[in-house]
Amino acid sequence: MMRPRIQQPLTAFPNHQRGTIIVLVVIALAAILLMGALALDGGHMLVNKARLQNAVDAAALSGAKTLSEVSGATGAASLTQTAARDTLTRNANASGNQELATAIGNNIAGFATVELSSSVYGPFSFPGPANASYVRVSVPNYPLTGFFWGMLKAIGNGVAPSKAVAAVATAGPSPASPCDLTPLMVCGDPANNNPANGMFWGFKFGDLQVLKTAAGNSSAIGPGNFQLLDFGSGGNAVKQGLAGGINQCNSVGDNVQTKPGNTVGPSGQGLNTRFNQYSGGLSAADYPPDLVIAVNSKSLTYTGSPAQIQYNNLAVTSTNGNLSTSSGALYDYNDWVQASAACVAGSGGGCQAGGAFERRILKVVIGDCSGKNDGTSSIPVLGFGCYFVLQPESQQGNSAQIFGQFVKQCEGDNVPGPNPVNDAGPRIIQLYKTYIDNSQTPSTDS
Repeated sequence: MMRPRIQQPLTAFPNHQRGTIIVLVVIALAAILLMGALALDGGHMLVNKARLQNAVDAAALSGAKTLSEVSGATGAASLTQTAARDTLTRNANASGNQELATAIGNNIAGFATVELSSSVYGPFSFPGPANASYVRVSVPNYPLTGFFWGMLKAIGNGVAPSKAVAAVATAGPSPASPCDLTPLMVCGDPANNNPANGMFWGFKFGDLQVLKTAAGNSSAIGPGNFQLLDFGSGGNAVKQGLAGGINQCNSVGDNVQTKPGNTVGPSGQGLNTRFNQYSGGLSAADYPPDLVIAVNSKSLTYTGSPAQIQYNNLAVTSTNGNLSTSSGALYDYNDWVQASAACVAGSGGGCQAGGAFERRILKVVIGDCSGKNDGTSSIPVLGFGCYFVLQPESQQGNSAQIFGQFVKQCEGDNVPGPNPVNDAGPRIIQLYKTYIDNSQTPSTDS
């Protein structure tokens, strides 16, 4: 009887297996080396893309700032171009940017393109239109050192994209008008506006101003007017507006409507929330006080003939923001700035728990009151002033005044609207998303 033969699986002879592991190791090492090379080159590209974008952003901002200062002058486009290129070169020469500086060399004109437009959406060109206000700076090709980049070419039969990055930035004026205006107006002088000399429609830093007159005081607008503006809904709008609860925006060249009547109670209720005083249904939850509510021991008044701002029956003078009388210094804007800074740093005394920064700064319309003599008037807007309010509004019968120090021209709130080119008014220079092909398509390099 024959026994069945057990079949053994065929296996390779030991001699046939030699070298297999070496091939696997070589493949694994090559893959690791390739990944490491790509990581090194990729990281190098990301770092230089960020450095280039920062430099291009700064160049666009510098160009737009210069354009805003020289617009309308002969050679404005060339001055703008020079400023943008100079800023880009300075950034390239900063520590850590040697590779960028080497790429630019002595050919900044061939490295970066500076163009101008009247619209944030373009088209951009040089020297651009006469009414240009937006600047675009672009670097289409910034070549980088290749390190292991050649491995891609070897794998791709010698075909691979060059190692380079690009960047583009657009800058121009912010949408213009400040919002959250208070329903107050001061009358400015349209012939006395020279920002280069620190003069804004007749006001300079630190000037003490009556922001709301009282019964019995003459008004530059006309009888029955107390420098209040009509933002709608009568006294309630005055209360909410002075508390900071109305998102009111206006533009230079618009007209604002004045509101007749003293509106003593509502105006005081609104303003005094900034000093941690609440009535009339207003609360700290909605309207927190300022971080610093310190005031002088006595109240300012606007009295005399001719009327003047007095403290303890002495005339008040202002020098570089410092208020004083013949008997000594008063608490003023400069003191408040120092106290606020200490509160923010956590080292100040008398800081309000739950207080908000700069609640004592009011955004006030500066109007052209020329030829007006009526309690209800339509006043052209010259601009906007930021005023430091010195004390709560105290009611004495039908008398209630608000006093402030002029700090600066109020700027835009840095919130682009849907059509930035159509905005007008006080502005700052800011970056915008860059659009290509004039059809509002956003660029991926900005």
